[in-house]
Amino acid sequence: MDKNIILGYGLLGKELVNQTGWDHLSRSNDSNFDFRSSKTYSKKISKYDTVINCIANTDTYSNDRDSHWSVNYSAVADLVKICNTNNQKLVHISTDYLYSGSNDNASENDVPVHNNTWYGYTKLLGDAHIQLKSDSFLIIRCGHKSYPFIHDKAFTNIKGNFDYVNEISSLIISLIKKDRFGIFNVGTKNKTMYELALNSNLKVKKAKVDNNLMPRNISMNLKKMKSNI
Repeated sequence: MDKNIILGYGLLGKELVNQTGWDHLSRSNDSNFDFRSSKTYSKKISKYDTVINCIANTDTYSNDRDSHWSVNYSAVADLVKICNTNNQKLVHISTDYLYSGSNDNASENDVPVHNNTWYGYTKLLGDAHIQLKSDSFLIIRCGHKSYPFIHDKAFTNIKGNFDYVNEISSLIISLIKKDRFGIFNVGTKNKTMYELALNSNLKVKKAKVDNNLMPRNISMNLKKMKSNI
């Protein structure tokens, strides 16, 4: 049986650990761990067959270019080298955000377009580097939310295939266990953020995005995922 390790213990990483019991490495269990410095973790992950990277700078609209670049691209490039050297498969958690400027109902073959932010730009570069340089990879593009919905208001004019973290995690785990390769859009049926929120918070109020920063449509084509799970 393959040995898997999860990098990161945020919302998604923690849920993946909860559902699988797989080992994880993060600052919560190793104070010396720094994803931006491969020497702090390369030996610790060398015994595993699959490395699942859940680490990213997700401060979506931050103008801190260097922080996004170091975590979402440079550190990912270092991880690719390590996995190639150790003959490991890399599972990389990307984002549905990459489709924010692309086609409606975008497929894995459509060109993802970032939304003029350092977050979108560096996540796109990280995906591209993995595609070009990794010997064995699975890229997951998804959107996951806390359960229950934690905000008082939810947008009615943002739609996509995002879902609660437990639902998205179970789909990711299925693809990993089936040893799938390549890029996969992962999600559930298309819905607005408000529709999702109602599933766990009947008191949530409707709201609308009225700025140009937040993408309105991050819907994805899920045919590939459905035929491989």
